[in-house]
Amino acid sequence: MPSACSPIASLLHSFLTREADPEQVLRAALARANGNASANTYLVRDEQWSLDQLKAPSSRSERGALQGLPVALKDCFDLEGFVTSSGSRFYAEHHSPAAADSWVAAQLKRAGAIVTGKTHLHQLAYGITGENRDYGDCLQPGAPELLTGGSSSGSAASVLEGSAFAAIGTDTGGSVRAPAALCGLAGYRASLGVGNWQGGAHLAQSFDTIGWLCRDLRDLPLLASALFGLDIPEASPAASVRVGIVTGALLEDCNPSILTAQSRWIERIQSLGVHVAACEASFWTEAYDIYAPIQAHEAAAIYKGHYEDPQADVFETAIAERLRWGAALSMQDVRNFRQRHAAFQQRMAALFTQFDFLLLPALPITRLVAGEDQTPNRPRILRYTTPASLGGNPTVVLPAAPAGLQLLAPLGDDARLLAFTRLLGEALRTES
Repeated sequence: MPSACSPIASLLHSFLTREADPEQVLRAALARANGNASANTYLVRDEQWSLDQLKAPSSRSERGALQGLPVALKDCFDLEGFVTSSGSRFYAEHHSPAAADSWVAAQLKRAGAIVTGKTHLHQLAYGITGENRDYGDCLQPGAPELLTGGSSSGSAASVLEGSAFAAIGTDTGGSVRAPAALCGLAGYRASLGVGNWQGGAHLAQSFDTIGWLCRDLRDLPLLASALFGLDIPEASPAASVRVGIVTGALLEDCNPSILTAQSRWIERIQSLGVHVAACEASFWTEAYDIYAPIQAHEAAAIYKGHYEDPQADVFETAIAERLRWGAALSMQDVRNFRQRHAAFQQRMAALFTQFDFLLLPALPITRLVAGEDQTPNRPRILRYTTPASLGGNPTVVLPAAPAGLQLLAPLGDDARLLAFTRLLGEALRTES
């Protein structure tokens, strides 16, 4: 296999040719687990269980597309024999170990991946910073002064520290995109409805999607093929691709250094011969105001009975307050927000008659400093991430310093997005 192959593809090839030993690689990965200063990348892990997966009959008899690859799993998906906490100690203490694998865990095992453990998340996956009262805030490996972002906080930390080569996350309002962007990782949020949520803890079914993080853009398509069965084509000729650069009021509060990083990515894309033009999307400034009440209303229905009493202290104060707000919305209010949601989706679809992909920063800030009040940052970040959430759009995070960008495609166009992503990953590699 050529040396220029992506990191995960290269590793899998070395397993096949026996140039690398899967057990040695796994042991080395497990030794790096919980390597952040908060020592909480994982909420659940069992090294011997992970090692035993290598020796399971299924691992020996049939080689999967991810055979032997260490992969972390967000702790809102069931893994047979382990409790699913959803980032809540209350839930961990009041639920029995899962009797069966979630669909995602089963797909990982079927592909031959080795689950390294279940990772930290913002409580109930209802947050964008990676803070957690019950299990401690998740800090970036190598940068103990910074939060990872969330809610797929431990998933990002696992890849960053090297205890996993890829990590499964979820993305409702930005929960893969924010940590990927803040930690310098590649990330993928699938289209709404791609994959299967069986055995997964929902937050808001109108927006919940599956996704993952890894280090290299070129590995995102490989994982999609293995887990979703997507047939990723060769990228369309660059000259036929139209990329819209989102402009306007949405970006008014964006850190200038992120816009500089975006300019570098635009130059890179243009160098491929892609047609690039400004995209006016002023209606995106409405996204967060539409998204937040629908999310809160749906989450309140899921967690009914655990947040109504302010003295109960089951969930973090800010989360309980959002749940109570969602429960208090009138049905007429909810209908109005859903009508606005439908209208937003139509306008989003119209944009994609002009462009194949849309590019903008994943968030307007470069870092989340641990110990600081993150209350103002939540809506700031969500203003950038919720347009794709409302549209159900597949989205890839393009790594950049000091923070990543997001590339959106039309709903259901995951395969074409990932094909273009692979092309961009190759362009990035040739520069380094």
